Amino acid sequence: MKPIKFSYLDGRITIDPDLCNGKPTIRGKRITVQTIVEFLSAGETEKEILNQYPSLEKQDIHACLVFASKLMDHKYALQEIA
Repeated sequence: MKPIKFSYLDGRITIDPDLCNGKPTIRGKRITVQTIVEFLSAGETEKEILNQYPSLEKQDIHACLVFASKLMDHKYALQEIA
């Protein structure tokens, strides 16, 4: 059976089980949403990120933030494990 690929936010965020261990990436590139969010949380500017990754567009960075925000909109239940 062929792995299922997903696309979100007009194709800006993709999930492919065969790419980056299935982590969400930007437009099927080997750049994960996690990488971009971590750069932003470390204080990097959009301009600095775009200089480091010239294949990205400003809209890709915004899509990463929207995607991360949507993930946080889910309800999570924590369980204590023995």
